[in-house]
Amino acid sequence: MEEIAVIEGDDLMPHAEELKNRGLTEMYDGSPWPDRMLSMNAYLGAVPIAEALAMGADIVLTSRVVDSALTLGPLLYEFGWADDDYDRLAQGSLAGHINECGAQATGGLHTDWELVPDWSNIGYPVLECQDDGTFIVTKPPGTGGLISAATVSEQMLYEVGDPQVYLLPDVTCDFSQVKIEQVTSDSVKVSGAIGYPPTDTYKVCAGFQDGYRSIAVLPVIGIDAARKAERQAGAILERTSAMLQKRNFEDYRSTWIEPIGAEISYGKNSRARSTREVACRIVVEHDKKEALTIFAREIYAPITSMSPGSTAWHEGRPSVSPVVRLFSFLIPKNEISINAILDQESRQVTVRADGGFDFSEIVRPDIPDSEPIPGDMVSLPLIRLAWGRSGDKGDSFNIGIIARHPGYLPYIRKTLTTEAVRHYFSHVFKGAANPLVERFELPGIHAINFLLHESLGGGGMASMRFDTLAKGMAQQLLDYPIIVPKSLMEG
Repeated sequence: MEEIAVIEGDDLMPHAEELKNRGLTEMYDGSPWPDRMLSMNAYLGAVPIAEALAMGADIVLTSRVVDSALTLGPLLYEFGWADDDYDRLAQGSLAGHINECGAQATGGLHTDWELVPDWSNIGYPVLECQDDGTFIVTKPPGTGGLISAATVSEQMLYEVGDPQVYLLPDVTCDFSQVKIEQVTSDSVKVSGAIGYPPTDTYKVCAGFQDGYRSIAVLPVIGIDAARKAERQAGAILERTSAMLQKRNFEDYRSTWIEPIGAEISYGKNSRARSTREVACRIVVEHDKKEALTIFAREIYAPITSMSPGSTAWHEGRPSVSPVVRLFSFLIPKNEISINAILDQESRQVTVRADGGFDFSEIVRPDIPDSEPIPGDMVSLPLIRLAWGRSGDKGDSFNIGIIARHPGYLPYIRKTLTTEAVRHYFSHVFKGAANPLVERFELPGIHAINFLLHESLGGGGMASMRFDTLAKGMAQQLLDYPIIVPKSLMEG
C-alpha cells in the first residue's frame, strides 16, 4: 500500500487579522490591505517535500509550493544535496522550471510550430538528472512533440523576469550562463545555472474579492465589422448605464471593449481593422451583482435593433461572477511553521531562514559591440532570426527572444532596444502608473529577455483583457523588422 504524506504550513488565513494589523501593503503597487480576503498562502520550497520522502512517503500532497519545488524536492532527497550547495540547487530548480509546464518543453507553443509532429500524442518531458546538477531533457519513445535546444530554451525563459535574479524559497538562480546543447534528435543537455543564497522571506499569494464582472460576446459580420461592433458595444453600455441610473445604482466601475478578429490586442500595429468578421467581447465590472444582471439581460437587444450583421452567441445570457484580485506580500521565513505528516507521525520541517541574498553579488554579462559586416542590408521580420516565448508575471509579462544563430544576436540587440519595445507595445500600458521595459542578457543561449511592467491591466483574473496570460505577446514581437547584413543571411 502506498504511503501518502501531507505538507502543512502554507495557509495563513488563521493569521489574517494579525497580518492586517501590521499595515502590510501590496508588494508591487503599494495598495492597502483589502477587506474581503478569500485566501492567503505562502509559497514554500522543496525542503518539506524532501523531508516527507525521507519519512517513507511514496506520494506527497504538498501545500502551496513554487512549481519548481516539485522536481527539486525529489532531487534533494535522492542526491542528499546540502541546503547551501547553491549551484546544484539552481540546476535542480531549473530542471523543475523546464518540467513544470509539461509539453511546453517538448514542442508545445513552439515558435516553429509546423516542425512539431503529432500534437495529438505529444510527449511530456522526462528529466535524466545527475548528482552534479546537470540534466538531460528527453521524452517517452514513440510520442509526438519535439526536443530541441530551441524548445527547451523557450521554456527556460517562460515567465522569467530578471534571469539573473530568479528568486525561489531555496535558492536564487542565475540562468544567464546556462548552456543548452543538442545531444540526440530527442534529447538536450542543460548545464550552467548559478546559485546564490535565497532571501529570508516567503512570498505570500493572497486573493480577495473586489466586486463583480460580466462578459458578453456578440459576433458581427460584414463590411466594417470592427467599427460596427465598437459602436454597438458603446451603445449597449450607454443604454444599460441609463438603466442603472434609473434604479439608483452607481455607473459601471470599469468597462472594456475588444472586437476580436480585428487584431485589437496589437493596438496601433493591427493590420486587420477592415476585417469583415469579429466577435465583440464586452466586459463590465460593478460593485453590486444585481447591477450586472441588468447588463446580462439586455445584452442581446442589438441583434434586432442595432448593427447589420449582428448575430447571437447561442450560449445563453452571460453570467455574473466575482472578481478575484491578487495581493502579494512577503513574510519572514521564521514565522512559518511547516509540518510533514505521514500516518500518525507529524514532523516539524526545519528550513534555512537566515537568507543572505545580496543583489550586489550579481555580475551582469559584458556584451562587447560586434564589428559591423560590410555590404548591403536587408529588413527581415524577427521570426526569421529568432525564436520567442512570452508569459505573464502578475501585472507584467516577459518576452524571451533566442537568436537562431549567434551571429544574428548583435543585430537583434541593436534594433530591439527597451525604447523600441516600449513604443511597439505602447497600447498594453493603458492605465499603468509607472510603465517600464527592462532588457536582460543571456549569452549562454544567445538570448535577451524583456520584462514589461504594469502591462496586463491588473493581470490574471483581475484583468479585463482576453490575453491575460500574455501568450500572444512574443508572437506580436516576432513581426518586428530587423535590419541585418544580406551576406549574413546568405552565409
